[in-house]
Amino acid sequence: MLRFFGVFGSPIAHSKSPLLHNDAFHILQNQIHFSGYYSRILLENPSRLREVFCDLGLSGANITIPLKEEAYKQCDEVRGIATHIGACNTWVLDRENRIIGYNTDAQGFYECIKPYGVKTALIIGAGGSAKAVAMILAHHQIATTILNRSSDKLVFFEQKGFETYLSSEFKPIQSYDIVINTTSAGLNHHELPLAESKLRDVFTNAKYAFDLIYGKETPFLTLAKSFDLSCSDGKDMLIYQAALAFEKFCFLDEKVLDTQQIIALMREVL
Repeated sequence: MLRFFGVFGSPIAHSKSPLLHNDAFHILQNQIHFSGYYSRILLENPSRLREVFCDLGLSGANITIPLKEEAYKQCDEVRGIATHIGACNTWVLDRENRIIGYNTDAQGFYECIKPYGVKTALIIGAGGSAKAVAMILAHHQIATTILNRSSDKLVFFEQKGFETYLSSEFKPIQSYDIVINTTSAGLNHHELPLAESKLRDVFTNAKYAFDLIYGKETPFLTLAKSFDLSCSDGKDMLIYQAALAFEKFCFLDEKVLDTQQIIALMREVL
């Protein structure tokens, strides 16, 4: 039996998710007892997410920028940490044809930074990815501050008890162990997510810089490296969250495959 999956986003041409999932579907076909095919799906109208998912006859999907919050609203049921985040990056069609929403970004991110032992964090951006990162950091008692260019999206974080600032009003006085870019700045253009002067002040006292964008060195990471910070892009996070999503696609909540086996397979592809 052939099942179809995909990743929704805008832009989406850069996504490596099909490479990861199609390789895993092929290699693990005998263990999961079905064939899977995974593709990129450009969706510029967020309100049509559920409609297009159903029209394409998908069994599951990943959702990326800028659709994660819309994915949370449009599924039939939300499970796990996604209920606290308000954003989903994974949809699975269950046996009753209901769309179940999950968030594998949160744990995927934490697996990347766990070895660092950070105590304080600064997040730039306030979208669905920022929510996932902030909530998993809070879960592990890491003091976290959020910056965003507009105030409307900061309301969620304020209600959750986070320290928040408008980017224009932020004064980098305190130090942060890790600085995290969750925006799309640098994805297609030579752009920083925060004024360069402020980033320089922040990087002066930081230890780590993490950009959720993968596949290229962004201006954010280039600047961070000039301060001799330990830098990471979103490659490992992509792999971790993809492996967790793959488990959902194949088995719902049944633990059949070892997560580390899936991670190892996906790491070989990138």
